[in-house]
Amino acid sequence: MGKDVIIACDFSNEGEVINFLSKFTEEKPYVKVGMELFYAEGPEIIKHIKSMGHKIFLDLKLHDIPNTVKKAMRVLSGLNIDMCNLHAAGTITMMEAAIEGLTREDGSRPILIAVTQLTSTDEERMHSDILIERSLDEVVMHYAKNAQKAGLDGIVCSPLEAGNVHVACGNEFLTVTPGVRFADGDKGDQVRVTTPAKAKKLGSDYIVVGRPITEAKDPVEAYRRCLREFIG
Repeated sequence: MGKDVIIACDFSNEGEVINFLSKFTEEKPYVKVGMELFYAEGPEIIKHIKSMGHKIFLDLKLHDIPNTVKKAMRVLSGLNIDMCNLHAAGTITMMEAAIEGLTREDGSRPILIAVTQLTSTDEERMHSDILIERSLDEVVMHYAKNAQKAGLDGIVCSPLEAGNVHVACGNEFLTVTPGVRFADGDKGDQVRVTTPAKAKKLGSDYIVVGRPITEAKDPVEAYRRCLREFIG
């Protein structure tokens, strides 16, 4: 499975996202649809984007009791998405239930990855706000191993953690890494960030890039710059 750049299409409605994607006349980028857009437009936006030829990472970060997650994943699997996620904090049992719900009758399923700690969370906040006393790196590695044990394909993590995840879980275990900015850009509300080129060196398999592309004067060129820096 090769490396790729996923554009975070964090738009508020269908018109905005379709207008944005229409700028890409040669490429068909992998795109991430998050909560705001999915909750505003529902499953139809997934069908519309798929009809345009794009792969979709549906970023809803499920976290609930195992049976509820299983049933929700069964619904998402029917949308023909390519990747989705949940919170590793929901336990191994919940992640196993998610795999069961996501797997179709023919045995196929989207890629399933787990969120370890959000890239807006640093170690101080993790200690003070959610009372996890272990180190951030230790927590991420533990969650990654739990996700692998449950049968997931990989995790969402900071690019800064990708190399250690591969050491702990092997090179086939995917690292999907937001928190990527150009060296000359603004890091926004992300805390644990790096550049596309550095993410490549650190071992990221997929990078998720939002505002540096979606808010660029020339989004297509910004996307191509990401590809050049991350894939070469």
